[in-house]
Amino acid sequence: QVQLVESGGGLVQPGGSLRLSCAASGSIYRFNFMGWYRQAPGKQREFVARISSSYNTNLADSVKGRFTISGDNEKNTVYLHMSNLRSEDPAVYYCHLFLGGDDYWGQGTQVTVSS
Repeated sequence: QVQLVESGGGLVQPGGSLRLSCAASGSIYRFNFMGWYRQAPGKQREFVARISSSYNTNLADSVKGRFTISGDNEKNTVYLHMSNLRSEDPAVYYCHLFLGGDDYWGQGTQVTVSS
């Protein structure tokens, strides 16, 4: 059974930075994609970033130039590096894994941007 555990959320000032981590337990060898979605209050969950097991990455247009995603296959962990955080970035950030036709989700971590 695959489980995803996120960490690294919190409160940051506008323009600040945070790094989110997502560690997967269980076997995820040669997963399809692992990445992040976010959901703000009253809005639909939206794609943020993803990385493949071969380290190909995709980012949503709204975060390009500010966020990057990286991974460590040996640790089964992906990281979302967020910089220049804006008022539109606060949300619950969910780790997502697409593996063998199945979707797995973490419990979410809150990111708040406030001065």
